[in-house]
Amino acid sequence: MTRRFALAGLTAAVVLLPAAPAGADPAGPTDYRTEVVSVVPAAPGVHIRTIGGDAFVSITADPGTTVEVIGYRGEPYLRYLPGGIVEENANSPTTYLNIDRYAAVEVPPTASAVAEPDWRVVAEDGSYAWHDHRAHWMNTARPPGRAPGDVILEGVIPLRVSGIEVDVGVRSLWVAAPSILPVLAGMMAGLALVAAAALRKVRPVALAAMLAAVSAAAAGVGLTAYLSVPPETGPSWALWAPPAASAVAAGAAAAGRWFRPLATWSGTLSVIAALELVVWGFLRREWMWSAIVPTEVPWLDRAVTGAVLVAGIGLLMLVGRALAAGGTTGARSA
Repeated sequence: MTRRFALAGLTAAVVLLPAAPAGADPAGPTDYRTEVVSVVPAAPGVHIRTIGGDAFVSITADPGTTVEVIGYRGEPYLRYLPGGIVEENANSPTTYLNIDRYAAVEVPPTASAVAEPDWRVVAEDGSYAWHDHRAHWMNTARPPGRAPGDVILEGVIPLRVSGIEVDVGVRSLWVAAPSILPVLAGMMAGLALVAAAALRKVRPVALAAMLAAVSAAAAGVGLTAYLSVPPETGPSWALWAPPAASAVAAGAAAAGRWFRPLATWSGTLSVIAALELVVWGFLRREWMWSAIVPTEVPWLDRAVTGAVLVAGIGLLMLVGRALAAGGTTGARSA
């Protein structure tokens, strides 16, 4: 049984460790919300919004409208062409500073405010989103002297719309903590599932089926979060892939009842599935407590994350107990 747990832990680590994509800085949970408060003068045909609370500024230009976003040093940074093409200036310092939310990057010597623009296509549908450091709090520490409900910064993003200078006024607010009810409801549901399994002494194949169901719910909310933001914001496949892999592993463990080659590995597969759920839920703990999460269903995401974390821990313990008792295969223990 020790070897099975070790193998399962190693397999789960292989699946989960590369979960954060290299070179990406996607929107994540936050307690700050940035709002567009003014557009002076008015710019018909230009639609401006924020994504992920304060993580990204997004501009969509109607066909026939040209837009130029001015960089931090007054240089041309982005340009929207009439046909929907959006281009980024590879010689703009802003291009590199915007790779990371906190501008923790080195600007190459070829990039400067006076360099000849080197335009490269980044979108073809007239819409693009980027980190704009004029629109969010640039520190991991809390704003000093501020509290939830306070304005923590105000800024201006300069544009040139069809040749006219336009100032976009933004402000960022510290948002109060969300209700804990969805998280508590989810945790109670997870606890009830584990308690029912423990009291009824369900067999290993039933534990695997429960793991598959919980994993599917986790993958569902993860995929919803993945699809809730534009692709240029770099949403991570780690939002949905680990619980999807967990569902496959748990499904294979349950299938061991009917397919004997899988029966030998059903216990190990169940451990892998449970471990992935626990780690996935733990890594997403900020999604339960942060005021703003980048998904279209925040209340459901909080509830399911809480349920997955509790159910994953409980089912992992029950699977371990079943293995210790000799219930190593779905075929023999069903």
